[in-house]
Amino acid sequence: MDLSQLFSLQFMMFAEMAVGYLICSFHILKPSDRTVFSKAVINVFLPASIVNSFNIEMTPEIAKNFAVILGVSIGIQILSTFLAAVLYRKTDADRKGILQYATVCSNAGFLGNAVAEGVFGQMGMLYGQIYLIPLRIVMWSAGISYFEGGTDFKAVFKKVMTHPCIIAVIIGLIRMIAGITFPSAVNTTLTSLGRCSTPLIMLFLGMILAEYGFKSMISKLNLQYCVLRLLIIPVIVLGGCLLLRVDPVITGISVLLAAMPAGSTTAVFAEQYHTDVKFAADCVVLSTILSIAVLPVWAILLYSL
Repeated sequence: MDLSQLFSLQFMMFAEMAVGYLICSFHILKPSDRTVFSKAVINVFLPASIVNSFNIEMTPEIAKNFAVILGVSIGIQILSTFLAAVLYRKTDADRKGILQYATVCSNAGFLGNAVAEGVFGQMGMLYGQIYLIPLRIVMWSAGISYFEGGTDFKAVFKKVMTHPCIIAVIIGLIRMIAGITFPSAVNTTLTSLGRCSTPLIMLFLGMILAEYGFKSMISKLNLQYCVLRLLIIPVIVLGGCLLLRVDPVITGISVLLAAMPAGSTTAVFAEQYHTDVKFAADCVVLSTILSIAVLPVWAILLYSL
């Protein structure tokens, strides 16, 4: 087990966040310029990354485990959606949607695959991609509805289905199921565009911190969320997998990806939909900071099972 890649990736993300903080602190860019970053990520770079993530070749070796980890991932999404529905009823409207989205949508898409590969090798990367299918669908459907609101279902449904990221999910599913192979130049372009997502999102978060500061990051509500995201959800997943006698590798990958911090897109969507973007950034940054200590513990525990 090599945890060096995990620490290296997390260092890189925080270094990129620090750059965002510094370019605003030294007035190279204004904090308001971050809107351009969020629009570029949502409309261009994330869709490219999503389509490219479905570039999976199904072989007889992974066919059996495909269904197992897909089922586990669906169960995790059902659990997360249930928790999001019942835990934040008394929270004010601006923060309720943020917490619901952050509970359902972890950072498994950005940080998760690298962590899974670092701990479980190539199989971790492969099954991690399969695990992400339900998460991506929920992220760009139910996840967006937390910000859009649910009073007009038809309007929400229309906005969700025409969102660039859900369109990318549909294209990716068709690509994977039909076994469509894109030309290498197209794959290279998608990969290149997709790699821009994480740096821009981390710069975005750094620019938010430059504007709002660190004073309110640690709050009771934020700490309660971090305990839920980093400890309670993965403990439930581990218990369920052990009870059902799921394969140890699939169990480890599922638990590790369930223990990811808040999705970085939480703050991006908060900016797009004019909710409490500072609180959203606090959730993402604090849960990511705490994950530095928590994820290695989970990795060591899972390796010993």
